[in-house]
Amino acid sequence: MAHSPQVEAFRALHHSGCFVMPNPWDIGSARWLRGQGFKALATTSAGFAFSQGRADQDVPRDMMLAHIAEMVKAVPDLPVNADFENGYADTPDGVAANVKLCVATGVAGLSIEDATGREADPLYPFELSVERIKAARRAIDETGSGVLLTARAEAFLTGHPDPLPEVTRRIAAFASAGADVLYAPWVRTPDQISAIVRAAGGKPVNVVVYADFGLTVTDFDALGVRRLSTGGASARSAWAGFIESSRLIAEEGSFAGFGHNGLSKGLEPFFRDDLKARS
Repeated sequence: MAHSPQVEAFRALHHSGCFVMPNPWDIGSARWLRGQGFKALATTSAGFAFSQGRADQDVPRDMMLAHIAEMVKAVPDLPVNADFENGYADTPDGVAANVKLCVATGVAGLSIEDATGREADPLYPFELSVERIKAARRAIDETGSGVLLTARAEAFLTGHPDPLPEVTRRIAAFASAGADVLYAPWVRTPDQISAIVRAAGGKPVNVVVYADFGLTVTDFDALGVRRLSTGGASARSAWAGFIESSRLIAEEGSFAGFGHNGLSKGLEPFFRDDLKARS
């Protein structure tokens, strides 16, 4: 089965250097980022959840699949990577079935994390986590789509008492289990990042830049990182402006929070031109 142009383009981006794959949360933000020249985009579970009045990890599978399909359709010429949470299943067979549903949306890549979403046991046991990645790998291979599989090790994000050794152990195992890309959310220091890159054994590593780490794309490249994403950071930045401007109105009767609105003056002409180009 021939791979789609988007899948081939996405694979090529991971061959060398370091590229930024920002995370839009709706059609408008996706098309704006496309217009800024980014070569690939990714969905954000948190950003989409907020837009639906939900908390992250509180979006049902079918709602998320519909959103992912909508995002793929919004930027048909770009690769889209799906933030597919924990695969919306605990068992390897359940993950495999849901991965095939995600592939059917037209994505060029998808990620599966080892976080359960449960406070009592936030990480899947090591062996089960590896089997879940193996199941996702088999499912993608059975589709013949060539979709890239990103495996996420969530020990930093879930408050593990000694996260780096656990993350590197899992990253190495996920790489051996067939993941194309490795990803450990919430690492931020050069030493942590270098340890993740070493554990990946030469496979591409994604780092999510959720704040100003004091590092540039060039710095990440020098550390051996292939891909940078922004997770929910862009959506949170947009919400921060909205929250502050609405707070000023409610508490002080002030509209001073609209002071940065001038930055958005280019939106209407951009979207008019974008619509004309697509019609």
